[in-house]
Amino acid sequence: MNFDLPQELTRYLAELDAFIDAEIKPLEQADDNIRFFDHRREYARTDFENQGLPRHEWEALLIEATRRADAAGHWRFSAPKKYGGKDGKNLWMAVIRDHFTQKGLGLHNDLQNEHSIVGNFPFVNMFEHFGTPEQQEEFILGGFARTRRVSFGLTEARHGSDATHMETRAVRETRDGVPGWRIDGEKMWITGMHIASHCAVFARTAGEPGDARGITCLLVPNPSPGLVIEEYMWTFNMPTDHPRLSLTNVWVPESAMLGP
Repeated sequence: MNFDLPQELTRYLAELDAFIDAEIKPLEQADDNIRFFDHRREYARTDFENQGLPRHEWEALLIEATRRADAAGHWRFSAPKKYGGKDGKNLWMAVIRDHFTQKGLGLHNDLQNEHSIVGNFPFVNMFEHFGTPEQQEEFILGGFARTRRVSFGLTEARHGSDATHMETRAVRETRDGVPGWRIDGEKMWITGMHIASHCAVFARTAGEPGDARGITCLLVPNPSPGLVIEEYMWTFNMPTDHPRLSLTNVWVPESAMLGP
């Protein structure tokens, strides 16, 4: 079996290296931005007086790095061409990410918060496979434009990620003549809620605890009446953006349902 990398891939790795040297390393060194990566990084990144959330300066730096990568045609590499990507394959992504790790910690790739100049976009797959045309336009294009960000609301304190025993429930309810869903329950470790425009809340809508069927995904705007971020859970590796949240009498229309 031949494990040699295709020439096209090795050329692309060299192109990425040149881009990092020309655009990302100078940004990393400017304005003492290296503080986010050296021995000062935990304190530089963390706003300890604001629930341990990421500092605005830290998140702004990540956005600027990906903005430059997007302008150079790298950030959306794995996305379909119709969304400005390159139809990048998983094998290429694996090689690229492995190549980046060999460069050490830096602004080019920091997976503590899934940052990379070659991005990973699970929301594209979610909405490509399960979204309506309207949802695809709103959340895929909006995701790349940074007007939409969806947090993943699956985990619960008493059941972890065992979706079959989740206690969050949604029932059909019509309000002001509009059919929709009422949601009640709790979720935990829902990453990114401090900047999320929506939370993809998974709730049982049919069946019994333990059933594999009867789980529905509902796109809940953030903020929404009844959606409360109870606390951000401090972790061994700060900053944190992983809250525990509650949903009490939260209502969304039928159009908020993602998939069956």
